[in-house]
Amino acid sequence: MPSTSRRSDQSSKPATEASLAPQGASPGAAPDLMALAFESEEGRIVTDAGRLILRVNKAFCRITGYSADEVTGKNPALLGSGLHDKAFFAAMNERLDQVGAWQGEIWNRRKNGEVYPEWLTISAVKSADGEITHYLGTLTDVSERKSVENELRNLAFYDPLTRLPNRRLLLDRLQQAMTVSARTEKTGAVMLLDLDNFKALNDSLGHDIGDELLMEVARRLESSVRQGDTVARMGGDEFVVMLEGLDASGMAAAQAEAVAAKIHAALNRTYHLTHHGSLDDRSQHQNTIEYHSTSSIGIALFLGQHDSVAAVLKKADLAMYQSKATGRNAISFFDRGIQDAFTARMVLHAELDDAIREKQFVIHYHPLSDGDGGMSEVEALLRWQHPQRGLLHPAEFIALAEQSRKIIALDHWVLGTVCRQLAVWRHAPKKSGICVNVNISPVTFSQQNFVKRVLDELARSGADPRLLRIEFTERLVLDDVGVVIAKMGALGEAGVSFSLDDFGTGDSSLTYLKRLPLHQLKISRSLVHDMATDSEAASLVYTVIALAKNMGLTVIAKGAETREQQLLLFENHCDLHQSYLFCEPMPLAEFEAFLEAR
Repeated sequence: MPSTSRRSDQSSKPATEASLAPQGASPGAAPDLMALAFESEEGRIVTDAGRLILRVNKAFCRITGYSADEVTGKNPALLGSGLHDKAFFAAMNERLDQVGAWQGEIWNRRKNGEVYPEWLTISAVKSADGEITHYLGTLTDVSERKSVENELRNLAFYDPLTRLPNRRLLLDRLQQAMTVSARTEKTGAVMLLDLDNFKALNDSLGHDIGDELLMEVARRLESSVRQGDTVARMGGDEFVVMLEGLDASGMAAAQAEAVAAKIHAALNRTYHLTHHGSLDDRSQHQNTIEYHSTSSIGIALFLGQHDSVAAVLKKADLAMYQSKATGRNAISFFDRGIQDAFTARMVLHAELDDAIREKQFVIHYHPLSDGDGGMSEVEALLRWQHPQRGLLHPAEFIALAEQSRKIIALDHWVLGTVCRQLAVWRHAPKKSGICVNVNISPVTFSQQNFVKRVLDELARSGADPRLLRIEFTERLVLDDVGVVIAKMGALGEAGVSFSLDDFGTGDSSLTYLKRLPLHQLKISRSLVHDMATDSEAASLVYTVIALAKNMGLTVIAKGAETREQQLLLFENHCDLHQSYLFCEPMPLAEFEAFLEAR
């Protein structure tokens, strides 16, 4: 019956699940109507005109779990599930008012709390003069039918072993994703992956072990992607991952690469397999088998509907076979240019591991000069002494180091090296007062033990903390400025100072400048570059200098590469400049000779 509440002496009101029947029911009902409500395979319910229950049959009691005594005189709203909104019942009432009948699927709640679907038909019974005297409802529990429908849908669209979408559902989702991509101009990616040597596992250990491996692969794939991405099983040991909403620029390839690398690592972990198990039951037995599997992954990007669904999948398939051809256990892009860049990054990634292990890094020192050519500060700049490619600047490897989190080891190496050098210079007359700036990545700064690591390095080396200055960019404080301030405070108490690098390149610079316990501000090279020829750029630089001065901060301008730029800066009270015009960064021995010659 509809969840509405009406009185026979009131106008119609919208229905809600909280109130189904009107108050003030007539004490009885016509005998022929009562007979209609009796025994049937379908549940029957009779209410008065105000929709209070007068009679129910045994089928109603069996379906709902309520006895006749428990519901007689009650509002049928006691069956409400809470799953339907006011609009649902308003439409039901409107239909009853217009034609005197309503039918449809509704979710109700049994006495034991179980929510179930039922098919409900309501008919209004009228007297000879056209007045509604009763409502007759017929209800059928359709739980079993819905279960069969869901099972048929699962069989049609989902893989029975892994419960992942099958090829049919994947094709539908890929078509939709390409349509959305055309509208939003966001890039998508399809990754086709194949388990290396899966047939050998099946043949040697049996299909039950193979099936368990496939189920575990499905779990690992789902845990490696974002909510909303699609993981599907194409059949056999082939799986597809579809990513949507990637950056429309060249970053899409890097984003897809990062997900592929995460998947690759997840699938390369050791598997613990048994002869039994399901997606919901991973109970371990005595015959657990440790198994190592690798995968070959092919990636094809798509933007809009320039290619067909079949063409995108074919590209991913070709890329996957390229991974197989290169020796398996690899990731390949269909696009040659993307693949070349990806291969170069993977080579650099492996070389970076070797470089950290073999200590191939050096520090160059770049002096900061005042208007008179004096120097009291220097920035420590990391360089990679590559055995084949020569000296590499940070722009060639820092982004990769941050992405792989190897930057943490590099930053701590630089900190330790600088602290030890400060301790050595402590007893050298021309070097003892030099303050050294060290760039720290947000990845490193975010480590819980960062403060302790810095203080330990200072204590171990015997360096003066007042001569160590940590530099960072605004990226550091995008997530939790409170934590950053707390760490800065702890280090500041020990004497360490801080510099905000590249000021003017972010969106919230003034907010951070106000809150952070800074000592120094470095104006971005991009602001300084045009100040000699662009009056607006110059005004912006002068405003930043004035603002920093009012806050008691030392101001450094980066990239003042002409004498005219430097004069303008110092005329407007900039404290220091850092440029190649004064001198280039120097290795340690050359820098120490530079100091001795001054």
